[in-house]
Amino acid sequence: MRRLGIRSGVIAALLLALTGCQSGDQAKNLPYRLETTRQAQGMDQRVRFLVIHYTAEDFHNALNTLTDEHVSAHYLIPAQPPRENGKPVAWQLVPENMRAWHAGASGWRGRTNLNDTSIGIELENKGYSTTLLGKKFYPFPPAQIDLLADLSKGIVARYQIEPRNVVAHSDIAPQRKDDPGPLFPWQLMAERGIGAWPDAARVSHFLAGRNPQQPVDQAHLLTLLKQYGYTVTENMTPEQARRVISAFQMHFRQSDYRGNADAQSEAIVLALLQQFPDSNN
Repeated sequence: MRRLGIRSGVIAALLLALTGCQSGDQAKNLPYRLETTRQAQGMDQRVRFLVIHYTAEDFHNALNTLTDEHVSAHYLIPAQPPRENGKPVAWQLVPENMRAWHAGASGWRGRTNLNDTSIGIELENKGYSTTLLGKKFYPFPPAQIDLLADLSKGIVARYQIEPRNVVAHSDIAPQRKDDPGPLFPWQLMAERGIGAWPDAARVSHFLAGRNPQQPVDQAHLLTLLKQYGYTVTENMTPEQARRVISAFQMHFRQSDYRGNADAQSEAIVLALLQQFPDSNN
């Protein structure tokens, strides 16, 4: 693993340096000159989203999977990152300025095909096993999350990614995906400045003394979830509706993610919408 990391890092650095040299040389050899002293105000970052995944397989198999021609991600973080010169090592598999194939059929805040506009990070994690009681998800080691937080903080700063746009794979593809699952520490990440988390006082305000499990109108809850970013379509089946609600709960109410439309879920999304108003981004 360590040799692979060093070799991959060196190759990536050389390629980036070579690309920069080529760009400069090409500019000198062009049959015209580009004037760049005036820049338009109407522009923003192409990268808008940060998507967190789990691999559902061990590191070596995941590395093979993510470096073949069918699927890829920008970064892969081992469960127990090795250290080089005292620093934990993550694998960069795709340069950030290139598109990786990690999101698949996806949607968030009205945008689709998020491969085009996102950075994808894969975490080595077994995902879940199926038991008689349902899915058993696996936790993420603290060293892995520490490295993820440091890596993500830089990405969020570089591309000015909004808290609402730091998402789970299950958020952007709730009908297909469960990763990174209900044991991923979203609240801890938000406390480190990465992603959104509901303010407890606001949630209490919107709960307004109701029993957290009190049923609410499912259609209204889905409307609120759509406003926040989830893909909600007309004529969804009951199972499809439940999966959207469950995806939201796996992210923001991890103690109960059965997909029930209840008062606490409604209060949480109302709090989030108030804390992180839509900026049309």
